[in-house]
Amino acid sequence: MVREPLTEEQIERGRALGTLLRQARADRTMVDVARASGISVETLRKIEGGRIPTPAFFTVAAVAATLGLSMDALLARIDTAVAPSSPAVAV
Repeated sequence: MVREPLTEEQIERGRALGTLLRQARADRTMVDVARASGISVETLRKIEGGRIPTPAFFTVAAVAATLGLSMDALLARIDTAVAPSSPAVAV
């Protein structure tokens, strides 16, 4: 099975997610947040760095819960951080 390449918008959303999670983590260490979320520190590092632009839902949900973020609020913040690309005009 061949995976479709990610769009620039998907990549940017992944970067925005990482930035928001890093900001929400504030002064907590990656080790503390990863341990409380049940994920590896390396996974958290990759998400925060935007190297996993489409992390698994349950991974994001676990990190968000650890940081006290609702998924709705997280999505709204990502949507405002990333302007949707304009639709292509058919000619």
